Amino acid sequence: MRQEKQLLLDEIKEQIERFDSFVIMSYKGLTANAANDFRRQIATVGGDMEIVRKRVLIKAAETVGLKLDLAALPGHIGLIFIGKDALETTKIVFKFKKTSNNALEVIGGRIDGQLYTGADVEMLSQLPDKDGMRAQLLAIFEAPMSQTLAVMEALLTSVVYCLDNKSKQEGSDK
Repeated sequence: MRQEKQLLLDEIKEQIERFDSFVIMSYKGLTANAANDFRRQIATVGGDMEIVRKRVLIKAAETVGLKLDLAALPGHIGLIFIGKDALETTKIVFKFKKTSNNALEVIGGRIDGQLYTGADVEMLSQLPDKDGMRAQLLAIFEAPMSQTLAVMEALLTSVVYCLDNKSKQEGSDK
């Protein structure tokens, strides 16, 4: 292997080991300005984007224990390395996909050590973020307590209305 290719292989291998989670994309018609804008958006959540040759990617993946199929990688390939939060990064990827007239296609990815298809990664991107999930969990915990409180309040209110009606009835009888 030539020295340049070995350097590329080492760089991609290093990135895969460092980030552990990534999304594989195929791109077509992506302008340099759009790619730079996309790279900046990914960097805001601690990620990185690399354009790679297919064979270099396959060899780098094999050195870290991943098996990728050359036939499953159509067109030009790029890797989006996921930084702090996988959900945020995948949301950015699919938002960019929509705004760029489908200039990129998500083929699959590895998130937290597990391989996913492109459809699976898209489903992950549609999940609520951490704050949204926390709010849903709190709502689940809070619902029974608020319902119990509403029942108790209704009981007390009905007792007050009954006493009020009884006192009005006694007042009208006199």
